[in-house]
Amino acid sequence: MQNPLEQALFKRIAKVCQKQNRPAWVVGGFVRDLILNRPSKDIDIVVLGSGVDAAKDLSLELGKDCSLAVFKNFGTAQIKYRDYVIEFIGARKESYNRESRNPLVKSGSLEDDQLRRDFTINSLYLSLNSDDYGDLLDPFGGVQDIQDRRLVTPTDPNTTFSDDPLRMLRAIRFAARLDFQIDPITWQAIIHNAERIRIVSAERIADELNAMIMGDTPSKAFNLLFDSKLLHIIFPELAAMQGIETIGGKSHKDNFYHTLQVLDQLCQLSDNLWLRWAAILHDIAKPATKRFEPKVGWTFHGHEDRGARMVKGIFRRMRLPLDDKMKFVEKMVAMHLRPIVLSQEIVTDSAVRRLIVEAGEDIDSLMLLCQSDITSKNERKVQRHLENLQKVYDKIQDVRERDELRNWQPVLTGHDIMQHFHINKPQQIGQLKDATREAILEGTIGNTLEESLAYCQKLALSLGIKTK
Repeated sequence: MQNPLEQALFKRIAKVCQKQNRPAWVVGGFVRDLILNRPSKDIDIVVLGSGVDAAKDLSLELGKDCSLAVFKNFGTAQIKYRDYVIEFIGARKESYNRESRNPLVKSGSLEDDQLRRDFTINSLYLSLNSDDYGDLLDPFGGVQDIQDRRLVTPTDPNTTFSDDPLRMLRAIRFAARLDFQIDPITWQAIIHNAERIRIVSAERIADELNAMIMGDTPSKAFNLLFDSKLLHIIFPELAAMQGIETIGGKSHKDNFYHTLQVLDQLCQLSDNLWLRWAAILHDIAKPATKRFEPKVGWTFHGHEDRGARMVKGIFRRMRLPLDDKMKFVEKMVAMHLRPIVLSQEIVTDSAVRRLIVEAGEDIDSLMLLCQSDITSKNERKVQRHLENLQKVYDKIQDVRERDELRNWQPVLTGHDIMQHFHINKPQQIGQLKDATREAILEGTIGNTLEESLAYCQKLALSLGIKTK
């Protein structure tokens, strides 16, 4: 293992800790990733004594090139220095109340700190002390577990997960991200303690879910969540999608595993967290809209509209942002069938124009979602659908360039109608404005003020609306 402690930054951290007679070690994920040859800029430092004081001393040593944040409630401090994030914490001993995952904390020895770690692969310590600088402490065989690609707790896993149930989600995240196997005894403890996840705040669960979703292959994590029954507790709508029903020899696809495939495929195309959430939720209403029609088979009519309406409730419960990010997901879920339907029809300019206008600046994201939504075991069928979808996208590009529709808005406003025709009734103004907008989208008239006013004049006469 290459020793990174030869870098100047670690020498400066060691200098500060040694000067104040605070034994210190680099611990956790940085050391693990070093052994795995994974780049990491997040450095955790544990010291005997006050981690906050050690961080303050280092911030003085680094000067104006760093920023310091102190979290008094947690007894920790964070320094941002160049592209590094350095966390300081004092060695501690923890005990837990069964009704909370927040531990009772008091200062402890290095051995106490080792015993509170979640997994053996995160229980590796690189010394910053003068007598054994750079030496690796491996109290639980974490290096061997890394080599065996095995995830196991350093102490009894039932106690580990009962004390802090969030560690069950961390286990699944690490297993998926690092492509490790969870030790069988550790896995059984996760299953046994799954109900304990209910004491964890929605915000912390959402943080872990988002980290899983941002992995290269999120399906690995979601499969483990499902198999452990954790998913049924934290995300029951998604778990409800699993399964295949057959009537009269007709079956539908398993929408849970289809969704995971869509998510994985999208992850190869985009790192947008909220577009990935749209992939997760695009078929979320299929269980609620599933119907069997003897002549047709299984249908899910309206699942896109109902799914879009479900987004806000799911986001609110999970403490995800109820802002433009949520509205983006709602739009993607509501519109995810539109380009696919167009790809099965003769694509007219007016249909494409309407799609561009309704999707707005999110049209490219929508097309990525639709591309990812094409799944089948029949490769020839997949290729045919992808080619048809590409024709739609080519048409979108053509119409968008010809009509300058990227941020399209009708040039005609309600104020224009009032000014030119002296119409004051809001219902009539809205009627004329909406009809003109439709005429522009259909290509009946151009998006110019002159053509729009002329169209309004004719329409008003036909409808018996009095103008000046």
